[in-house]
Amino acid sequence: MNFPAQFLLNGRRALVTGSSRGIGAAIAISLAEAGADVAVNYTGRREAGIDVAEKIRSLGRRTIAVEADLGSADGPQRLLEATLEAMGGIDILVSNVAIQHPEPWQQVSRDHFDHQVTVNWRSAFEMIQRLAPAMIQRKWGRIVTIGSVQESKPHPEMVVYSALKAAQTHMVRNLAKQFAPHGVTVNNIAPGVINTDRSRARLTDQSYRDKVLTGIPAGFLGESGDCSGAALLLCSEAGRYITGQNLYVDGGMSL
Repeated sequence: MNFPAQFLLNGRRALVTGSSRGIGAAIAISLAEAGADVAVNYTGRREAGIDVAEKIRSLGRRTIAVEADLGSADGPQRLLEATLEAMGGIDILVSNVAIQHPEPWQQVSRDHFDHQVTVNWRSAFEMIQRLAPAMIQRKWGRIVTIGSVQESKPHPEMVVYSALKAAQTHMVRNLAKQFAPHGVTVNNIAPGVINTDRSRARLTDQSYRDKVLTGIPAGFLGESGDCSGAALLLCSEAGRYITGQNLYVDGGMSL
């Protein structure tokens, strides 16, 4: 694939968390197509993680597939140690990993609450804590978190998930201002309803699917690849003057 020069990532090293499937996999492969070496992270989906890594390797890029549960106490540390050893450093972080526990607010347990906090917000913060200092020292870095349209259109059965995505975007704005003088951008991408295997099960219910589609002005579901262009923009020189922003990729659902 041919890219304009400002989108090329030759010589850059990226880590995409939660990248064995869906949006994460699409972004990881897109960054590799643009020239980046890309580390893949997966949890319990070894074959899928290895498959994404093989696709990246077939493009002539360096890669590693690391199994690490970012909801566990040592998961982030293990992921970073393995990635840094293999890649020698990280210039681009895409924090995509996330989990959901859809349930009415009255039924949210402390375990489900804490699990979502750990995976959906704390893991992103800890990754940034570890990787941003080197980016700042090198005077170049790109950090992209993956949020959700639920930041502005919260689902009634995902009160914790939607609140954490909004908190993550607030963190992005906070850190973006601090990192900007050092050549490091920090942005959030907020996908709408994307046709991934995580959402597909619920969307097989035709009445639910029809209800969802009525709330999307574009009139159709997004695909994982729809988020790749936004990620490539924000991770490349083409996006060097964009920071602290929340970019909705949602067919207008947030309007």
